[in-house]
Amino acid sequence: MSGPRRIVLTGGPGSGKTSLIEALAATGHATSPEAGRAIIRRQQRIEGEALPWRDRALFAELMLDRELEAHARAEGADGPVFFDRGVPDVVGYLTLCDLPVPAHVERAAHEVRYDRAFIAPVWPEIFGQDAERRQDLDEARRTFDAMAEVYPRFGYDLIELPKAPVAERLAFVLETIREA
Repeated sequence: MSGPRRIVLTGGPGSGKTSLIEALAATGHATSPEAGRAIIRRQQRIEGEALPWRDRALFAELMLDRELEAHARAEGADGPVFFDRGVPDVVGYLTLCDLPVPAHVERAAHEVRYDRAFIAPVWPEIFGQDAERRQDLDEARRTFDAMAEVYPRFGYDLIELPKAPVAERLAFVLETIREA
């Protein structure tokens, strides 16, 4: 297969990444869901400690593990795989939380690569909180800024998603990777 095989979507919470991933899946594309939400759901179910409001470093380690696993699973895919966040997001998260970035996390972000990286801008009109997304709009902005700084540090040219309905975003992503 030619063209990008691993495509990551990053950005702040509540910017429409998951809706776009769901649209990609609905059109038959391989996708990988956001690790953070799954971890939060499981940790809440067992009253675990690996929650961003309890132990951010442990939460980051679990996110890293899930992102590495998802990336490895994509190796055998026939076509492109779209990821709702990636390994560099873990570095961005730790940076956002003013936590040290362990050497193994930094190494993983250098070594585990994606072919394209899209970033979803902060979009106040669609932003919302829920049981897993407790961040407010200010933290969403700071998260976007962290990802906008971290991804280029690891050699990525971020492609900003338009603030547009899901169908238009879907067409934009597919056309962009077709042109690659």
